[in-house]
Amino acid sequence: MTQFNERNGLKVVVGLGKTGLSCVRFLKGRGFAVAVNDTRENPPGLAELRDEFPDVIVSLGGLDAALLRSADEIIASPGISVNEPMLLAASSESGVPISGDVELFCREVKAPIVAITGSNAKSTVTTLVGLMAKNAGIDVGVGGNLGLPVLDMLRLHGEQQMYVLELSSFQLETTHSLQAAVSVVLNISEDHMDRYDSMPAYCAAKYRIFNHCQHCVINRDDALTAPAITKGLPTSSFGLNAPVDNEFGVIVANGEKFLAQGETLLMPVRDMKIRGDHNVVNALACLALGQVAGLPMPIMLKTLRNFAGLRHRCELITEKDGIAWYNDSKGTNVGATLAAINGLGASIDGKLILIAGGVGKGQDFSPLSHPLTRFAKALVLIGEDGSKIGAAVAGSVQKVNATSLVEAVELSRGLACSGDAVLLSPACASFDMFKHYEDRGEQFVTAVNAVCGG
Repeated sequence: MTQFNERNGLKVVVGLGKTGLSCVRFLKGRGFAVAVNDTRENPPGLAELRDEFPDVIVSLGGLDAALLRSADEIIASPGISVNEPMLLAASSESGVPISGDVELFCREVKAPIVAITGSNAKSTVTTLVGLMAKNAGIDVGVGGNLGLPVLDMLRLHGEQQMYVLELSSFQLETTHSLQAAVSVVLNISEDHMDRYDSMPAYCAAKYRIFNHCQHCVINRDDALTAPAITKGLPTSSFGLNAPVDNEFGVIVANGEKFLAQGETLLMPVRDMKIRGDHNVVNALACLALGQVAGLPMPIMLKTLRNFAGLRHRCELITEKDGIAWYNDSKGTNVGATLAAINGLGASIDGKLILIAGGVGKGQDFSPLSHPLTRFAKALVLIGEDGSKIGAAVAGSVQKVNATSLVEAVELSRGLACSGDAVLLSPACASFDMFKHYEDRGEQFVTAVNAVCGG
C-alpha cells in the first residue's frame, strides 16, 4: 500500500485505459503531481503510461485507501462507480472531491457545448449534429462517450469553435462544471441496473446534463426527458406528432410524412437514408439541437439526406431473396431494442425475426412482449440471459434457442420469408460471448454474408 501522510496537491486517476491515460497526459501537461490507482493488475494503457510518465506512482490490484485519502482530487474513470466504498470514504472523511475527464475538460474550454445524453441514440445524434456543424464550416470537436476522449481531443486539436459531446450517465456523475449552450436527454429507459439501485437514481444521473445549461431540448414522446429542473428554462421540443409553434415534429401532407417545424414542411421523411420511426425522432432531435446552436437549416437538411447511419446501429447488411438483414448490435438495452423493433417493424411488409440475448444487466425484459407480438414472427435467443428474455415475452411469438450467433443466423434464415427482416438487436451487453458489441456485430455480418452468399 502506498503511504501518503498529508494533502499535497496530488491528483489520483482511478481507472486507467484510454480515458485514464488521457487524464494523466492532461494533468501532467499542466504541472500537477499525478498518481494512478486501478483495481486490475495489468490495466490497458499501463505500458504506455510507464513509458511516457515513469515518475507517476502506480498502485494496482485494488483501490488504495491511503492514496485516495491523500489526494487533492480524485479523477474517476467512467467505469468506476462514485459509490465505491473507498471513494465514498475518501470523499466524506477527507473531503476529497471526485471528478472525471469531462469535468476537467469543462473547466478548460470556453467554446459552446452541445451536450447529448439518453438511454439510446446518443451516438447517432451526436455524430449527426457534429456533421451538421462541420458542413456549416465550423471547427467542431465531437467526442466524449463517443470516439476520442475529450481531453485527447483538446490536446490534439486545441480549443475548437464548438463541441458536440455524447455524455453517459457515468460521465455525468463526475461532471460539475458543465454549462452547455444546449442540453438534451433524448430518451429514458431502464439500463445499467447493475450499477444503479433504482430508476430514479439512473434518471438523476442523466438529469445532471441540465445543470446550468442555457437551453434545454425535450422529447415530447417521453415525459422522463423533461424533469423539474427544465421548468422555466428556454426550451425546444421534438416528437413524432404534429408540432405547434416552433416545435419539431411530423406532418402528413398528401399522404406523405414530412419533417416539420411548426407548420413549415422541411423535407419528406423518405428523403432520409436512415429508416424507421426511431431515426425520424433522431433527425428531429438533431434539428432542434442544431437550431439552438445556430446551424443553418438548409445545411442540416442536406446532412440528413446524405447520412447513411452508423455501424452496428440498425445497419442494413444485405437484402437477399426479399429478406433484409439488420445489424443493431449496439442495442445493448431494452429501450434500444424496443426502438429498433418499433421503427423497423412498421416499415417492412412482412415480419421481424429478432435475435436477442447476452448479459442482461438486471433489466426487465417484459416491455419487449407487446411489440414482438405485433411485429415479429420469431425470437431467436442467445447468450447468458436469452432464457430470461424468452420467459418474459408472452404471446404467440415462436421462440428458438441457439448456442452460437452462427447458429442463430442459420435458424433465422430458415424462419424468414420474402418481405421479412432479420434483426440482431440483443437488448443485452455482449461480454458473455464477445469482446464488445462491435465484435458481436462484425461476427453477425460475417455469418450473414456466409449464409446469404455475400
